Amino acid sequence: MHEHAAPADAATVFAGPSLAEFEAAREVVSRAADPTPMESSRYLAEVLGHPVSLKCENLQRTGSYKIRGAYNRMARLSDEERARGVVAASAGNHAQGVAFAARELGIKATIFMPVGVALPKLQATRAYGAEVVLSGHTVDQPLRAAAEFAASTGAVLIPPFDHYDVVMGQGTLGLEILDQVPDVATIVVPIGGGGLIAGIASAVKQRAAAEGKRIKVIGVQAENAAPYPLSLERGEPVDIEITPTIADGIAVSKPGALNFEIVRQAVDDVVTVDDDEIAKALLVLIERAKLVVEPAGAVGVAAILSGKIDATGPTVAVLSGGNIDPLMLERIVSHGLAASERYLKLRIPLPDRPGQLARTAEIVAEQNANVVEVLHTRHGGGLQISQVELELHIETRGPEHAERVLAALRSAGYSPRSV
Repeated sequence: MHEHAAPADAATVFAGPSLAEFEAAREVVSRAADPTPMESSRYLAEVLGHPVSLKCENLQRTGSYKIRGAYNRMARLSDEERARGVVAASAGNHAQGVAFAARELGIKATIFMPVGVALPKLQATRAYGAEVVLSGHTVDQPLRAAAEFAASTGAVLIPPFDHYDVVMGQGTLGLEILDQVPDVATIVVPIGGGGLIAGIASAVKQRAAAEGKRIKVIGVQAENAAPYPLSLERGEPVDIEITPTIADGIAVSKPGALNFEIVRQAVDDVVTVDDDEIAKALLVLIERAKLVVEPAGAVGVAAILSGKIDATGPTVAVLSGGNIDPLMLERIVSHGLAASERYLKLRIPLPDRPGQLARTAEIVAEQNANVVEVLHTRHGGGLQISQVELELHIETRGPEHAERVLAALRSAGYSPRSV
């Protein structure tokens, strides 16, 4: 964790936009972005010990907050710049935000995306009217291709987070939060490059200081892609090596320079969550809040559920986006069920004689658990000639129920092992 004193002086000047600029951007952004709902969560309030509200940017046009910064940046282009068109590189939400904003403003957009980009994101970006160029297999390669395209054609490069106008646009979300939850004391925000939290923290802290209030802003990064804690510790943006994470929307290896300066001044704490915690949060949002949220958008809820948020009073968690491939959602829900010990995967060596499969299924049924998949093989490693191996996928109601199923199988003489 990283913690430092948050500014409380109304005279504090951050590296980014002024409160007046955020207010002006709000008028501009309202032409393209909708005010999104604020939903209260009794379940999360019980976990945290304070009222919790969910800021639903997953329900925003294009499915994420990115439209705010992209539109604000592009609305400020001159006629001559608009005539040259815009270019961006993204594997997801930024691409859709730029494409949508370009369509609204009548600007030609070219978006570079990696070859393996999820089909729904590719289709949505094209549907908004952008020309999509597939380039490379990581986000770095489209970024280089977009920069080269801008240099050779004169198109204006629209950065995803590290730009004054982008930060200004994202900060309009902070003003919305203050209007919807006037007594908010803590705001929890996902962090990738830092554009969203820089905008929210700057706008919120400036408004709060002017009104004599104190509001805590806490950032959350995915454990496998968390350059901010180390960067804040060293006092400068640090480039780290990221490892795979389901929260690909915030998998950024280095903070933006402008973003970092604002975060350093205005953000109270930065915490990290792992993929299991994110998967559990996604499951809670589906089951308890009836909200579909992408992994990057669920990290704030993950931090609340895992006890990593030191909140003071009413708390708002920003759900930054909802653009998730249904196939990925299926995998993450299964992972979340397993991480919550509601989905057991067992391997059981059995004597190779009739009735053994029926007997194990009967034991599971007696414990009111549900077998959803069965694999029966004679070819498992370490099996004796007279044995077979049974793989059972079982739905349970949680850790205690899962343990009862295992205990029942063991007491019947079987040796189940979780996989």
